[in-house]
Amino acid sequence: MRPTAAPRGPHGAIDVLTADIHAPGKIRMIEAPTPELNGDPGQVLLAPSLGCLCGSDIPFFNGDDPRFDPGPAHSLHEMIGTIVASTSDRYNEGDRILYKPDQQDGLCQRIVVPEEEAVPLLPGLADEQSVLSQPLGTVVCALRKLPNLLNVRAAVVGLGPIGQLFCSTLGSMGASRIIGVDPLAYRREAALKMGATEVIDSAADPVDAVTGLMDGACDLVVEAVGHHEFALNLAIELCRHKGSVLQFGIPPVHSGDIEFEQLYRKNITLYTSCFPDPLTDYPLAMRWIRDGDIDIDPLVTHRFGLEDVQPAFEHYRDRRDGALKVFIQFPADG
Repeated sequence: MRPTAAPRGPHGAIDVLTADIHAPGKIRMIEAPTPELNGDPGQVLLAPSLGCLCGSDIPFFNGDDPRFDPGPAHSLHEMIGTIVASTSDRYNEGDRILYKPDQQDGLCQRIVVPEEEAVPLLPGLADEQSVLSQPLGTVVCALRKLPNLLNVRAAVVGLGPIGQLFCSTLGSMGASRIIGVDPLAYRREAALKMGATEVIDSAADPVDAVTGLMDGACDLVVEAVGHHEFALNLAIELCRHKGSVLQFGIPPVHSGDIEFEQLYRKNITLYTSCFPDPLTDYPLAMRWIRDGDIDIDPLVTHRFGLEDVQPAFEHYRDRRDGALKVFIQFPADG
């Protein structure tokens, strides 16, 4: 896709490409002035090298949720790159970092980053591994909230990339059985590679299937769906009396359909998790990947260049060709 020219500023400083979601389901790269450091201490200018798409990028792309109003550089927030300018005492030009823009406005060839939000990369990791330490870090954050997982019987509802990471990490932390629940066969197959002990087609009757396999309900159920396919009620049904449910998928703003009475009468503990600590959770995720505790290779399915952002988003949104993690490669000379 050829970039669309933008009006030149007074100095003609147009030398980076930034994303523009110009209509629902339509994204392009347009020219824009290069962001600059403002001279204050504690900033770095990042040249991204590799990013990957997340389910929370899709509402910006689709334009079907007023909470997700796309501005310039939307939508990307799982990314690594190299520092090309710095006013920071912590980082120098040439240092490589992980960065998660809180506003998800990272689809640009240059980004100004506060030093406290930059996470140094761990030596020895491939670029894909470094990028995937960001979503894994969000899973780490959630796991730190949960009770002891040794010998726990768990179910993971939703086997997108986050659900896949829960299958892997729950097993690493001692869960005895992990049942993955999803309507897509290729995701169920991937979950078995990632650590699920059994998988269930949610298009059938997942409650009967899971309780039959478990000879009862689960100790822990992770809801990793969220958005318009929000599955908290299914998680509550699958959970045993005095068990735990982790609501990880992004929920709707309002939902009058949640079965709170069943949640209440079963004495279920409901956990939520959002906004990991970048300097705690991401480095731990990097170590888990480096040390072989978590194998992220089955998640790496597609890579597109920056010029092909439209098909990249379509592949991820439409789950084409077995898409799990779709990467966007920035130009090396960008």
